[in-house]
Amino acid sequence: MAEWIQSIGKITVPTPLPIGDVNLYLLKGDTLTLVDAGIKTEAAWTVFKQELKQLGYLPSDIEQVVLTHHHTDHVGFLDYMPNVKIFGHEYGRKWIKKDRSFMEETLAFFSKVYKQFGIPKKYDEGFSEFHLLAKLACGNQELTDDLSEGMTIPGHLNWYVIETPGHSQSQLSFYNELEGLLIGGDHILASMLSNPVLEPPLDVEKERPMSQIDYLHSLKKVKQLPLDIVFAGHGPEVKQVHALIDRRLTRFHEFAMNIKDELMNHPMTVFELCKSIFPKAYEKNISMTISQTVGYLDYLHSLGEVQIMDEHDIQYFVRSNKG
Repeated sequence: MAEWIQSIGKITVPTPLPIGDVNLYLLKGDTLTLVDAGIKTEAAWTVFKQELKQLGYLPSDIEQVVLTHHHTDHVGFLDYMPNVKIFGHEYGRKWIKKDRSFMEETLAFFSKVYKQFGIPKKYDEGFSEFHLLAKLACGNQELTDDLSEGMTIPGHLNWYVIETPGHSQSQLSFYNELEGLLIGGDHILASMLSNPVLEPPLDVEKERPMSQIDYLHSLKKVKQLPLDIVFAGHGPEVKQVHALIDRRLTRFHEFAMNIKDELMNHPMTVFELCKSIFPKAYEKNISMTISQTVGYLDYLHSLGEVQIMDEHDIQYFVRSNKG
C-alpha cells in the first residue's frame, strides 16, 4: 500500500530476486521526481502504476528519475518511461547503457578476478546470473547528467547528494537536513546487511574497488549526520540510525577477526575461504558469497592482519605474524 511519510511518497513493488520487494520514493517539488525505478517485470510495473495512482499520479506525470545506484532492481522502469530525465552517479552510465563493449569489458573483469581468487572455471563459464540480471534491468538508457557530492537533486533544493559507495560504486544517498531524512537506497537496511558488491573499476586500467572498505567509510560518514529516519531500498524505515551503524561496524569487525583466528592458519584462496564461511550458500549464490569473502579479506589486509601471496596469478591469504 503506497503511503506518504512526511514529505515522501513510498511505493513498494515485487521482485523475483531473493532480496524481495524493492522500495521507490516520490518527491514533490519544482519537479515531480521518482527516486529509483524498480525492476523490469510486468508484475512490478502493474503494482507500481496502482500504487502511484493511490498517491494521486500517473507514470506520465513523473518528470525525472534519480537513481541511488545502478543495480537491476533499481533501474528497470526506465525502459517504460522514455521521456523522463535520468540522474545518477557517473559510475552507473555504462550499466544503464549496456552496450556490447561494456558487457565484454565487465565479463573480462570477472573472468580475471575469479581466476585470481582461485574459483573453478565452472563458476564463470557464461556468467548466467549476470546475463539474467541484465535482462531484468533497463537497457540502452542515458544519464541526463551526473550527480556528485554536495549537489542538490534538480528541482529539490532541500535534498543534498551524498556519495556513499560500498554496496555499489554508484551508490548515492539523498539528505534532507531540514527534516532529518535520508533516502539511502541499499546503503543502510533495517533488517538485513547491505552486502558490498564486487564490481569493476570505472577505469578498466585501474585496480578493482575495495567495496567493503568503501562501505565502512560510508557508514561512518552517514553516522556524522543528524538523522531521524533513513528510507531504505528494501524493507522498513530505519529510525535508530546511529545505533544501528554502531552495531553493524562492531559486528563486522568481530566476525572478520574470528575468520582470521579460526580459518586462516595456512594460506587460503578467496574461494577456499568462501567455502569455509558459507558451506551451504556458496554454490547457490557464488557472486554474493565471493563479494562478502573478498570484503572480509580486504578489511583484514587493510589492518595488517593478513598477508597476500601470489602464485601463478592466484592470490593466497595467510595470517600475519604480528608482534
